[in-house]
Amino acid sequence: MQQIRKAVIPVAGLGTRFLPATKAIPKEMLTIIDRPTIQYIVEEVVASGIEEVILITSDGKSAIEKHFDYDYELDNVLKEKNKLKLRDELTHISNLIDVVSVRQKKPLGLGHAIWMARKVVGNEPFLVLLGDDLVRSETPCCRQMLDLYNQVGESIVAIQRVPMEQTCHYGIVEGEGTEFERTFKINRMLEKPSPGMSDSDKAIIGRYLLTPEIFEILGRTKPGHGGEIQLTDALQTLANQQGMYAYEFEGRRYDAGDKLGYLKAIVDVAMSHPTLGKPFREYLQTVSACTCSTSRS
Repeated sequence: MQQIRKAVIPVAGLGTRFLPATKAIPKEMLTIIDRPTIQYIVEEVVASGIEEVILITSDGKSAIEKHFDYDYELDNVLKEKNKLKLRDELTHISNLIDVVSVRQKKPLGLGHAIWMARKVVGNEPFLVLLGDDLVRSETPCCRQMLDLYNQVGESIVAIQRVPMEQTCHYGIVEGEGTEFERTFKINRMLEKPSPGMSDSDKAIIGRYLLTPEIFEILGRTKPGHGGEIQLTDALQTLANQQGMYAYEFEGRRYDAGDKLGYLKAIVDVAMSHPTLGKPFREYLQTVSACTCSTSRS
């Protein structure tokens, strides 16, 4: 079984849900405390043992690449001002992992974005992480999927249960339980099904482990929902050909591309922050007390 060494992170989207903030700043660079969202994603990859990240970018996304690059001028300024802790942190970021960028010239969907990575990934299995899906867990979500892959040897999609009224916002999988804990063998996949089309509440979130055959399938997949090349359509074909598993990961997922999900991520990360956590929790208690007092009056 081939070792999985590479992870693809599509970051070419316009981030329209966060306009006007994302007019000039990539949505992946919006910060959670003092780190951009994309750094949390890359750190999960690194903690899972991956060796190389492939960013699928578009025009206006250079800030993401620069964030993981070495800045000689800034490094010298921090050195001269004796801000050694900050300097060490920035050096750590630039040395996290090898980063390669591939340009998606036209916004033709997530499936097309992943297809653009085919020449860099080559003929080996790989991970895909969406740049605005954060997962906080004791064992990194990607590591959980890699461990399962070592047992099943087939492609895997990460899933979470969602309320039935929300299934129309996700790719949904139907499948049967297996001998592996929290794992299902996929029978059918639907992209944002209309009410009544499926009785499954298993929603795909932004973590995938795919075999390289997906590239050939994506290359001949016709545009689907929204006029884009949908990854879910290609995944169904891959599942039919090789089999595929859905894994209900352990951890908490945040849709940081959604305003409410982004705020939840900030609050939860802040509450567990090593230096900010205690005073922030105390502040939240005063806010709660103030809200209760106002509602009574």
